[in-house]
Amino acid sequence: MHTRSIPAAGSPHALTATLAIAFTALCFGLVPGFARQLQALGLPDAAIAFYRYAFSALVVLPFLPLARGKRRQAAAMFGAGVLMGLGWVGYLQLVGTASIAAAGVIYMSYPLFAILFAWLLLGLRPGLRGWAAGAAILTAAAAMTGGTGGPDPRTILLALPAPATFGLGIVVISALLPDLRPLERLAAGLLGSMTGLAPLILATQPAALIPTDGTVWIHLLGLGLVTALLPQLLYVLAAPHVGPARTAAAGAVELPVMIGLGWLAFGEALGPREVVAPGLVLAAVALAPAIDTRRPAPR
Repeated sequence: MHTRSIPAAGSPHALTATLAIAFTALCFGLVPGFARQLQALGLPDAAIAFYRYAFSALVVLPFLPLARGKRRQAAAMFGAGVLMGLGWVGYLQLVGTASIAAAGVIYMSYPLFAILFAWLLLGLRPGLRGWAAGAAILTAAAAMTGGTGGPDPRTILLALPAPATFGLGIVVISALLPDLRPLERLAAGLLGSMTGLAPLILATQPAALIPTDGTVWIHLLGLGLVTALLPQLLYVLAAPHVGPARTAAAGAVELPVMIGLGWLAFGEALGPREVVAPGLVLAAVALAPAIDTRRPAPR
């Protein structure tokens, strides 16, 4: 696959794409607020995940790529979607049992997974800047650990598939789908996520799946539009312009957003660690190299 480096400071397209991904991270960072409200209203985690993907799927499934020449790439995106959907349930369980800051710490390991998968699947060696960006993010996460009252180790283990599968999804979206248009990528991924969650949905009591409270539907609508449809559309448009490393690093802006949400909305502690960690994350955005993994357009 053809790849070419883009100067971090010299490409307006890379800068615009990086800012777009950072905005999507802001939207994604609001997920714990909506999720906690829905959990408090009694909606099961699998149902929360399913509805979040379903709202977007209703909009983009007509764009599902069915042409023969696109089926292999669509299948890759579908498979990544299956894994991401299942991984997200573990993340919701963590959000419901640990502080939002702690959940963010664990989830923010996904940039390193993205760098590793890019190395394994694409042969893109991280290089000094790539490893430095990953190290900065993990250092930010480590700064949030320690003390008492942390999440249970078993909960952490169940939550790790979320950052791992999201890191894989970053690589697939940004590098392995050159023939799929953004809406086609999103449609295939969302169908995969809904398919992966289907067994969990079928195992849930029907009465728990269909809310009767209008407040639940309002929160579900916010979850679906603000944290899913809008940022997902921007994400699939922007990711191919900068490659896995910077996509992952710019998305790490989600961590300070989550910390701020925990502080403002849920009264969680905000101390020196919560100030240092976002600074390290933003430094990682500047460190990560931008790599355009798109194939040249046919002439």
